[in-house]
Amino acid sequence: MRTGVEVHLGLRDRERLEAVIASRNSPQKHVWRARIVLLSADGIGTMEIQRRTGKAKPTIWRWQRRFMEAGVDGLLRDATRPGRKPPLAPATIERVVEMTLAGPPGETTHWSGRMMAKAAGICHRSVQRIWAAHGLKPHRIRTFKLSKDPQFAAKLRDIVGLYLNPPEHALVLSVDEKSQIQALDRTQPGLPMRPGRCETMTHDYKRHGTTTLFAALNVLDGRVIGQCMRRHRHQEFIRFLNQINRRTPPDLDLHLIVDNYATHKHPKVRAWLARHSRFQFHFTPTSASWLNAVEGFFAKLTSKRLKRGVFSGIVDLQAAINRFLAEANECPKPFVWTADPDGIIEKVRRGRQALAAYR
Repeated sequence: MRTGVEVHLGLRDRERLEAVIASRNSPQKHVWRARIVLLSADGIGTMEIQRRTGKAKPTIWRWQRRFMEAGVDGLLRDATRPGRKPPLAPATIERVVEMTLAGPPGETTHWSGRMMAKAAGICHRSVQRIWAAHGLKPHRIRTFKLSKDPQFAAKLRDIVGLYLNPPEHALVLSVDEKSQIQALDRTQPGLPMRPGRCETMTHDYKRHGTTTLFAALNVLDGRVIGQCMRRHRHQEFIRFLNQINRRTPPDLDLHLIVDNYATHKHPKVRAWLARHSRFQFHFTPTSASWLNAVEGFFAKLTSKRLKRGVFSGIVDLQAAINRFLAEANECPKPFVWTADPDGIIEKVRRGRQALAAYR
Protein backbone atom coordinates (compact mmCIF):
# COMPACT_ATOMS: atom_id res chain seq x y z
CA MET A 1 0.00 0.00 0.00
CA ARG A 2 1.09 3.54 -0.63
CA THR A 3 3.14 5.06 2.21
CA GLY A 4 1.01 7.13 4.60
CA VAL A 5 -2.26 5.46 3.60
CA GLU A 6 -4.05 3.48 6.27
CA VAL A 7 -7.63 2.40 5.75
CA HIS A 8 -9.54 1.41 8.92
CA LEU A 9 -13.17 0.37 8.64
CA GLY A 10 -15.68 0.42 11.42
CA LEU A 11 -18.49 -2.12 11.48
CA ARG A 12 -21.09 0.37 10.26
CA ASP A 13 -18.90 1.59 7.36
CA ARG A 14 -18.15 -1.99 6.31
CA GLU A 15 -21.84 -2.83 6.27
CA ARG A 16 -22.61 0.23 4.14
CA LEU A 17 -19.88 -0.64 1.62
CA GLU A 18 -20.94 -4.28 1.41
CA ALA A 19 -24.53 -3.16 0.86
CA VAL A 20 -23.39 -0.95 -2.00
CA ILE A 21 -21.63 -3.89 -3.64
CA ALA A 22 -24.56 -6.25 -3.10
CA SER A 23 -27.22 -3.90 -4.43
CA ARG A 24 -28.16 -4.30 -8.10
CA ASN A 25 -29.18 -0.67 -8.25
CA SER A 26 -25.78 0.71 -7.24
CA PRO A 27 -23.87 2.60 -9.94
CA GLN A 28 -20.82 0.64 -11.04
CA LYS A 29 -18.49 3.47 -10.15
CA HIS A 30 -19.70 3.22 -6.52
CA VAL A 31 -19.24 -0.55 -6.57
CA TRP A 32 -15.60 -0.53 -7.60
CA ARG A 33 -14.80 2.34 -5.23
CA ALA A 34 -16.29 0.34 -2.35
CA ARG A 35 -14.25 -2.73 -3.39
CA ILE A 36 -11.03 -0.70 -3.36
CA VAL A 37 -11.68 0.48 0.19
CA LEU A 38 -12.73 -2.96 1.47
CA LEU A 39 -9.67 -4.64 -0.04
CA SER A 40 -7.45 -1.92 1.36
CA ALA A 41 -8.96 -2.38 4.85
CA ASP A 42 -8.27 -6.11 4.58
CA GLY A 43 -4.57 -5.39 4.03
CA ILE A 44 -4.48 -6.28 0.33
CA GLY A 45 -1.60 -4.62 -1.49
CA THR A 46 -1.99 -2.16 -4.35
CA MET A 47 -0.84 -4.61 -7.04
CA GLU A 48 -3.43 -7.18 -5.98
CA ILE A 49 -6.18 -4.52 -5.80
CA GLN A 50 -5.17 -3.52 -9.32
CA ARG A 51 -5.57 -7.09 -10.51
CA ARG A 52 -8.95 -7.60 -8.84
CA THR A 53 -10.58 -4.29 -9.80
CA GLY A 54 -8.85 -3.54 -13.08
CA LYS A 55 -8.07 0.04 -11.99
CA ALA A 56 -4.80 1.92 -12.28
CA LYS A 57 -2.64 2.79 -9.27
CA PRO A 58 -3.46 6.53 -9.28
CA THR A 59 -7.17 5.68 -9.24
CA ILE A 60 -6.74 3.30 -6.30
CA TRP A 61 -4.70 5.87 -4.35
CA ARG A 62 -7.23 8.63 -5.10
CA TRP A 63 -10.18 6.71 -3.60
CA GLN A 64 -8.16 5.48 -0.62
CA ARG A 65 -7.32 9.09 0.13
CA ARG A 66 -10.92 10.22 -0.48
CA PHE A 67 -12.22 7.63 2.06
CA MET A 68 -9.67 8.73 4.62
CA GLU A 69 -10.76 12.35 4.18
CA ALA A 70 -14.56 12.05 3.75
CA GLY A 71 -15.52 8.51 4.72
CA VAL A 72 -18.15 6.44 2.88
CA ASP A 73 -20.08 9.53 1.82
CA GLY A 74 -16.98 10.72 -0.03
CA LEU A 75 -17.04 7.59 -2.18
CA LEU A 76 -20.67 8.09 -3.17
CA ARG A 77 -20.29 11.60 -4.63
CA ASP A 78 -18.03 13.07 -7.26
CA ALA A 79 -15.89 16.11 -6.66
CA THR A 80 -17.17 19.32 -8.19
CA ARG A 81 -15.69 20.16 -11.53
CA PRO A 82 -15.24 23.55 -13.16
CA GLY A 83 -18.26 24.63 -15.21
CA ARG A 84 -18.43 25.38 -18.90
CA LYS A 85 -16.56 28.29 -20.32
CA PRO A 86 -18.69 31.41 -20.23
CA PRO A 87 -20.39 32.17 -23.57
CA LEU A 88 -18.92 34.80 -25.83
CA ALA A 89 -20.09 38.33 -25.18
CA PRO A 90 -22.57 39.72 -27.75
CA ALA A 91 -20.09 42.48 -28.53
CA THR A 92 -17.46 39.90 -29.50
CA ILE A 93 -19.89 38.08 -31.78
CA GLU A 94 -20.94 41.34 -33.41
CA ARG A 95 -17.31 42.32 -33.93
CA VAL A 96 -16.51 38.98 -35.63
CA VAL A 97 -19.49 39.39 -37.97
CA GLU A 98 -18.51 42.96 -38.85
CA MET A 99 -14.90 41.96 -39.50
CA THR A 100 -16.04 39.07 -41.70
CA LEU A 101 -18.29 41.28 -43.81
CA ALA A 102 -15.62 43.98 -44.11
CA GLY A 103 -13.01 41.55 -45.43
CA PRO A 104 -9.46 40.86 -44.21
CA PRO A 105 -6.76 43.52 -44.05
CA GLY A 106 -4.06 43.87 -46.66
CA GLU A 107 -4.24 41.97 -49.94
CA THR A 108 -5.60 38.72 -48.53
CA THR A 109 -8.65 37.77 -50.56
CA HIS A 110 -10.81 36.24 -47.79
CA TRP A 111 -10.86 35.30 -44.13
CA SER A 112 -9.90 31.84 -42.94
CA GLY A 113 -11.14 30.51 -39.61
CA ARG A 114 -7.74 30.55 -37.96
CA MET A 115 -6.93 34.01 -39.31
CA MET A 116 -10.16 35.36 -37.83
CA ALA A 117 -9.56 33.55 -34.53
CA LYS A 118 -6.17 35.21 -34.19
CA ALA A 119 -7.51 38.63 -35.15
CA ALA A 120 -10.53 38.43 -32.81
CA GLY A 121 -8.67 36.79 -29.91
CA ILE A 122 -11.00 33.78 -29.68
CA CYS A 123 -10.66 30.10 -30.54
CA HIS A 124 -11.08 28.68 -34.01
CA ARG A 125 -14.16 26.67 -33.03
CA SER A 126 -15.89 29.81 -31.74
CA VAL A 127 -15.33 31.48 -35.10
CA GLN A 128 -16.88 28.50 -36.85
CA ARG A 129 -19.94 28.64 -34.59
CA ILE A 130 -20.42 32.36 -35.19
CA TRP A 131 -20.13 31.95 -38.97
CA ALA A 132 -22.56 29.01 -38.96
CA ALA A 133 -25.10 30.92 -36.84
CA HIS A 134 -25.00 33.93 -39.18
CA GLY A 135 -24.79 32.02 -42.47
CA LEU A 136 -21.33 33.35 -43.30
CA LYS A 137 -19.08 31.31 -45.62
CA PRO A 138 -16.08 33.46 -46.56
CA HIS A 139 -14.27 30.47 -48.09
CA ARG A 140 -16.94 30.11 -50.79
CA ILE A 141 -17.71 32.23 -53.82
CA ARG A 142 -20.45 32.03 -56.44
CA THR A 143 -19.91 33.08 -60.03
CA PHE A 144 -22.44 34.94 -62.15
CA LYS A 145 -22.80 36.83 -65.40
CA LEU A 146 -25.54 39.36 -66.11
CA SER A 147 -26.52 39.95 -69.69
CA LYS A 148 -26.05 43.53 -70.89
CA ASP A 149 -28.07 42.93 -74.03
CA PRO A 150 -30.52 45.86 -74.43
CA GLN A 151 -32.96 43.45 -76.07
CA PHE A 152 -32.66 40.84 -73.32
CA ALA A 153 -36.37 40.71 -72.48
CA ALA A 154 -37.51 40.49 -76.10
CA LYS A 155 -35.03 37.73 -76.99
CA LEU A 156 -35.85 35.83 -73.82
CA ARG A 157 -39.59 35.87 -74.55
CA ASP A 158 -38.94 34.87 -78.17
CA ILE A 159 -36.91 31.79 -77.22
CA VAL A 160 -39.13 30.75 -74.31
CA GLY A 161 -42.09 31.13 -76.65
CA LEU A 162 -40.48 28.63 -79.02
CA TYR A 163 -40.00 26.18 -76.14
CA LEU A 164 -43.54 26.51 -74.80
CA ASN A 165 -45.50 27.07 -78.01
CA PRO A 166 -43.50 25.84 -81.01
CA PRO A 167 -44.87 26.96 -84.40
CA GLU A 168 -47.00 24.57 -86.41
CA HIS A 169 -45.41 22.69 -89.31
CA ALA A 170 -41.96 23.50 -87.91
CA LEU A 171 -39.15 22.06 -85.82
CA VAL A 172 -37.37 23.93 -83.03
CA LEU A 173 -33.69 23.00 -82.84
CA SER A 174 -31.25 24.14 -80.15
CA VAL A 175 -27.87 24.39 -81.91
CA ASP A 176 -24.39 24.96 -80.55
CA GLU A 177 -20.80 23.71 -80.67
CA LYS A 178 -18.82 22.10 -77.88
CA SER A 179 -15.34 23.07 -78.95
CA GLN A 180 -11.86 22.05 -77.83
CA ILE A 181 -12.84 18.60 -76.53
CA GLN A 182 -9.47 17.11 -75.65
CA ALA A 183 -8.48 13.50 -76.23
CA LEU A 184 -6.71 12.92 -72.92
CA ASP A 185 -4.81 9.76 -72.08
CA ARG A 186 -3.44 9.07 -68.60
CA THR A 187 0.28 8.54 -68.10
CA GLN A 188 -0.32 5.39 -66.01
CA PRO A 189 -3.25 3.00 -65.68
CA GLY A 190 -5.53 3.68 -62.72
CA LEU A 191 -6.94 1.28 -60.14
CA PRO A 192 -10.62 0.25 -60.04
CA MET A 193 -12.95 1.04 -57.16
CA ARG A 194 -12.84 -1.24 -54.13
CA PRO A 195 -14.78 -1.26 -50.84
CA GLY A 196 -13.27 1.57 -48.82
CA ARG A 197 -11.26 2.94 -51.77
CA CYS A 198 -12.40 5.11 -54.66
CA GLU A 199 -11.30 4.71 -58.25
CA THR A 200 -7.92 6.26 -58.99
CA MET A 201 -6.30 7.93 -61.98
CA THR A 202 -3.11 9.91 -62.44
CA HIS A 203 -3.29 13.69 -62.12
CA ASP A 204 -1.22 14.20 -65.28
CA TYR A 205 -2.14 13.19 -68.81
CA LYS A 206 -1.10 13.08 -72.45
CA ARG A 207 -2.84 15.25 -75.05
CA HIS A 208 -3.75 13.66 -78.36
CA GLY A 209 -5.48 16.61 -80.00
CA THR A 210 -8.95 18.11 -79.89
CA THR A 211 -12.28 17.84 -81.67
CA THR A 212 -15.46 19.93 -81.83
CA LEU A 213 -18.96 18.55 -81.53
CA PHE A 214 -21.69 20.34 -83.47
CA ALA A 215 -25.09 19.40 -82.04
CA ALA A 216 -28.73 20.25 -82.73
CA LEU A 217 -31.27 19.21 -80.07
CA ASN A 218 -34.85 18.76 -81.23
CA VAL A 219 -36.75 20.19 -78.26
CA LEU A 220 -39.96 18.37 -79.25
CA ASP A 221 -38.68 14.80 -79.04
CA GLY A 222 -35.20 15.18 -77.49
CA ARG A 223 -33.27 13.65 -80.39
CA VAL A 224 -29.85 15.09 -81.20
CA ILE A 225 -28.20 15.54 -84.57
CA GLY A 226 -24.46 15.57 -83.96
CA GLN A 227 -21.25 15.71 -85.95
CA CYS A 228 -17.61 15.87 -84.84
CA MET A 229 -15.18 18.08 -86.75
CA ARG A 230 -11.59 19.11 -86.18
CA ARG A 231 -12.31 22.87 -86.21
CA HIS A 232 -15.26 25.18 -85.61
CA ARG A 233 -15.05 27.86 -88.28
CA HIS A 234 -17.90 29.09 -90.44
CA GLN A 235 -17.00 26.44 -93.03
CA GLU A 236 -17.65 23.63 -90.53
CA PHE A 237 -20.82 25.32 -89.33
CA ILE A 238 -22.20 25.49 -92.88
CA ARG A 239 -21.38 21.80 -93.33
CA PHE A 240 -23.38 21.06 -90.17
CA LEU A 241 -26.30 23.18 -91.40
CA ASN A 242 -26.28 21.11 -94.59
CA GLN A 243 -26.46 17.96 -92.49
CA ILE A 244 -29.43 19.35 -90.55
CA ASN A 245 -31.06 20.16 -93.88
CA ARG A 246 -30.61 16.57 -95.07
CA ARG A 247 -31.73 14.90 -91.84
CA THR A 248 -34.97 16.83 -91.28
CA PRO A 249 -38.23 16.59 -93.25
CA PRO A 250 -37.99 19.03 -96.18
CA ASP A 251 -41.57 20.26 -95.78
CA LEU A 252 -41.01 21.66 -92.26
CA ASP A 253 -39.67 25.06 -91.29
CA LEU A 254 -36.65 25.05 -88.97
CA HIS A 255 -36.26 27.47 -86.09
CA LEU A 256 -32.67 27.31 -84.79
CA ILE A 257 -31.76 28.72 -81.38
CA VAL A 258 -28.10 29.80 -81.46
CA ASP A 259 -25.80 31.97 -79.39
CA ASN A 260 -23.84 35.02 -80.50
CA TYR A 261 -20.63 33.28 -81.53
CA ALA A 262 -19.11 35.09 -84.51
CA THR A 263 -19.30 31.99 -86.70
CA HIS A 264 -23.10 32.07 -86.52
CA LYS A 265 -23.17 35.60 -87.95
CA HIS A 266 -20.49 35.19 -90.62
CA PRO A 267 -21.42 36.75 -94.01
CA LYS A 268 -21.18 33.37 -95.74
CA VAL A 269 -23.50 31.86 -93.14
CA ARG A 270 -25.97 34.69 -93.77
CA ALA A 271 -25.70 34.05 -97.49
CA TRP A 272 -26.39 30.35 -96.89
CA LEU A 273 -29.49 31.26 -94.86
CA ALA A 274 -30.73 33.49 -97.69
CA ARG A 275 -30.61 30.47 -100.01
CA HIS A 276 -32.43 28.22 -97.50
CA SER A 277 -35.55 30.09 -96.57
CA ARG A 278 -36.92 27.42 -94.24
CA PHE A 279 -34.08 28.11 -91.78
CA GLN A 280 -34.60 30.90 -89.25
CA PHE A 281 -32.09 31.85 -86.54
CA HIS A 282 -33.15 33.00 -83.06
CA PHE A 283 -30.19 34.47 -81.15
CA THR A 284 -29.96 34.20 -77.39
CA PRO A 285 -29.15 37.39 -75.45
CA THR A 286 -25.46 38.02 -74.93
CA SER A 287 -23.99 36.23 -71.89
CA ALA A 288 -27.09 34.04 -71.68
CA SER A 289 -26.08 30.75 -73.29
CA TRP A 290 -27.98 28.96 -70.48
CA LEU A 291 -31.10 29.71 -72.54
CA ASN A 292 -29.89 27.25 -75.14
CA ALA A 293 -31.34 23.82 -74.34
CA VAL A 294 -28.49 21.90 -75.96
CA GLU A 295 -26.18 23.08 -73.15
CA GLY A 296 -27.85 20.51 -70.89
CA PHE A 297 -26.97 17.77 -73.35
CA PHE A 298 -23.34 18.97 -73.40
CA ALA A 299 -23.28 18.86 -69.59
CA LYS A 300 -24.43 15.21 -69.60
CA LEU A 301 -21.86 14.34 -72.24
CA THR A 302 -19.10 15.89 -70.13
CA SER A 303 -20.05 14.23 -66.85
CA LYS A 304 -20.90 10.77 -68.21
CA ARG A 305 -18.44 10.27 -71.03
CA LEU A 306 -15.65 12.87 -71.17
CA LYS A 307 -14.65 13.96 -67.67
CA ARG A 308 -13.21 10.60 -66.56
CA GLY A 309 -12.70 9.14 -70.00
CA VAL A 310 -9.34 7.91 -71.28
CA PHE A 311 -8.77 8.31 -75.03
CA SER A 312 -5.75 7.16 -77.00
CA GLY A 313 -6.43 9.52 -79.90
CA ILE A 314 -8.91 11.70 -81.78
CA VAL A 315 -10.54 8.69 -83.47
CA ASP A 316 -11.11 7.04 -80.09
CA LEU A 317 -12.61 10.26 -78.68
CA GLN A 318 -14.93 10.81 -81.63
CA ALA A 319 -16.08 7.20 -81.51
CA ALA A 320 -16.97 7.60 -77.81
CA ILE A 321 -18.94 10.79 -78.57
CA ASN A 322 -20.78 9.10 -81.43
CA ARG A 323 -21.71 6.16 -79.19
CA PHE A 324 -23.06 8.60 -76.61
CA LEU A 325 -25.16 10.31 -79.31
CA ALA A 326 -26.55 6.95 -80.41
CA GLU A 327 -27.40 5.95 -76.85
CA ALA A 328 -29.10 9.29 -76.17
CA ASN A 329 -31.20 8.96 -79.32
CA GLU A 330 -32.35 5.47 -78.34
CA CYS A 331 -34.31 6.84 -75.36
CA PRO A 332 -34.81 10.55 -76.07
CA LYS A 333 -36.70 12.83 -73.68
CA PRO A 334 -38.45 16.00 -74.86
CA PHE A 335 -37.07 19.25 -73.48
CA VAL A 336 -39.50 20.89 -71.03
CA TRP A 337 -39.07 24.55 -70.10
CA THR A 338 -40.44 25.38 -66.62
CA ALA A 339 -39.03 28.78 -65.63
CA ASP A 340 -41.29 31.85 -65.76
CA PRO A 341 -39.77 34.46 -68.13
CA ASP A 342 -41.21 37.30 -66.02
CA GLY A 343 -39.40 35.92 -62.99
CA ILE A 344 -36.12 35.73 -64.92
CA ILE A 345 -36.48 39.33 -66.11
CA GLU A 346 -37.19 40.47 -62.55
CA LYS A 347 -34.10 38.66 -61.22
CA VAL A 348 -31.92 40.28 -63.87
CA ARG A 349 -33.36 43.68 -62.96
CA ARG A 350 -32.58 43.15 -59.27
CA GLY A 351 -29.09 41.92 -60.13
CA ARG A 352 -28.36 45.04 -62.14
CA GLN A 353 -29.60 47.22 -59.30
CA ALA A 354 -27.43 45.38 -56.79
CA LEU A 355 -24.34 45.79 -58.96
CA ALA A 356 -25.09 49.47 -59.53
CA ALA A 357 -25.30 50.03 -55.77
CA TYR A 358 -21.69 48.84 -55.28
CA ARG A 359 -20.17 50.94 -58.03
